[in-house]
Amino acid sequence: MNKHVTNLNNTYYESLEENFNHAIELFETESNHFDLINLLQNGNILQKQIAALKISKINNCEEAKILCSNLTGQDGKIRETTSLKLIETCSKYKTFFQKEDIYNIFLDAIIDVNPNVCRNMLEIINIFKNEKDFIDYFIPKLIKNTNELIKEVKNIEFQDGKYKINKEVFKLYWCLEAIYELIEQIPLNILKNILVQTTNIDEYTIREKTAKILSKDFDDEDCRALQNTLRQDKNYYVRRY
Repeated sequence: MNKHVTNLNNTYYESLEENFNHAIELFETESNHFDLINLLQNGNILQKQIAALKISKINNCEEAKILCSNLTGQDGKIRETTSLKLIETCSKYKTFFQKEDIYNIFLDAIIDVNPNVCRNMLEIINIFKNEKDFIDYFIPKLIKNTNELIKEVKNIEFQDGKYKINKEVFKLYWCLEAIYELIEQIPLNILKNILVQTTNIDEYTIREKTAKILSKDFDDEDCRALQNTLRQDKNYYVRRY
């Protein structure tokens, strides 16, 4: 093997071992709350991930914002760990998270490229779904984002490339999942406008989520008609609802 390649490989494995040892040291070392908040704000990937795992309380709105800031624009490991920790901290310290700038972060995180982050976000929005300030702010923006994504997905041409199709469909998929979680808070006329459009989208995963929403058995003739249409769908995962 080329000596230069060997040296590179040795450096790589040494770096892995160093990072692993540093992770163990960070995890086992007693850290005060201030240090953990500082790492969440200024640390590297490993430090932020460990800090998110170890933090056990939130003292104020500023600390809530610092934790939430790691939900977007960070390495995937940080985003996933943060979203998992937020399930716990939002439950315990809900008041500190009831801010519009945090709700905006939640909106972005719902359509993260990592589905584990998206799933965790569904649990998080469930924590707030009976809070009026959350509903009044979050739902109109979620509906707006969903309608914009519907337009994009409907206008996609297959020759634009599979990645683009999957990316936009993926985002719409998780917006529909969020709508399902918040369905009781969404006016029926607004909901129907979305469902009429998504029933006719070619991508089966979107029709599947539409069928899931309609499985709530609304006492509405239009919704029943849409449900009957999807029960005749060519795709098993759609018609099973």
